[in-house]
Amino acid sequence: MRRIVVLALDGVYPFELSIPMRILGSATGLDGEPLYEVLTCSVDGRPVTTAADFTVAVTHGPELVETADTLVIPPFSGCTEIDRDWLPPAVADVFSRLPSRTRIVSICTAAYVVAAAGLLDGRPATTHWNEVGHFQRMFPRVQLRPGVLFVDDGDVLTASGVAAGIDLCLHLIRRDHGAEVATRVARLCIVPPWRDGGQAQFIERPVPDSATATTTGVRAWALERLHQPLSLSDLAHHGRMSVRTLTRRFRDEVGMTPGQWLTQRRIDHARRLLETTDLTVDRVAAEAGFGTGASLRQHLAATIGVSPTAYRRTFKPRYASSGLKR
Repeated sequence: MRRIVVLALDGVYPFELSIPMRILGSATGLDGEPLYEVLTCSVDGRPVTTAADFTVAVTHGPELVETADTLVIPPFSGCTEIDRDWLPPAVADVFSRLPSRTRIVSICTAAYVVAAAGLLDGRPATTHWNEVGHFQRMFPRVQLRPGVLFVDDGDVLTASGVAAGIDLCLHLIRRDHGAEVATRVARLCIVPPWRDGGQAQFIERPVPDSATATTTGVRAWALERLHQPLSLSDLAHHGRMSVRTLTRRFRDEVGMTPGQWLTQRRIDHARRLLETTDLTVDRVAAEAGFGTGASLRQHLAATIGVSPTAYRRTFKPRYASSGLKR
């Protein structure tokens, strides 16, 4: 059983504080045994104020982090006021107690805390899209990736927003125990096991005119034909619009170009096939529309940094079906 320690700092947002327990605490093995022990601590073992109108009683102090396999830091009111000189002695003491093997996870603007501790210097990370400019000014050495829902850099993981904290916890389960367990937890919590796209789809932008055709139909049509070669002209023709109009509407509605969206959907489909079937890499590549195994390997390596074989070895459930349904 892996121990998850959640660090509650004064002003913590209650919802984000509860995410690790609700998601990771719901993960069980085939016999129903819990896979994670989720505990909460404060910097001094005393009650913690929240951003709401109540206080949380925390019975564990900073010594708990010495036993943590993963430390999760939820955001708190005032996170965005943190600069590179911010690191109270009590918080610094918490980080000094961490075993070298411990993973560190931040949710939303709690990335400011991890950055202030110097743990994101030279590393990829993300935070809420609304704070990207300020965060980059405060921590220019961080390789900020503002367009994604979360970043997994091995022993340091960052989620971009509130719901992205759920995405990241499900990702931890997938990484630790495979897709079958993560999907079971997602179903129990009634959330998607994997969300498409990144933060771009949530950034404020003008709502498309309801009298104008959107890209919804085009995207649904393309998803049914990922195994076929699809050009930008094909998509535009099906949507009865010009390539220029299609591209503009894709950017307005999903925050990326049609080509970028199509590549992401092909990668998502390939990942599902690798997780749920015994198809060869070449066949998976063909079914996902990449044509060749070499092309799939290149795209998967560029996206998540692993080969198809390595991905399957990590995420394919023990009892996955060997068939293919379409």
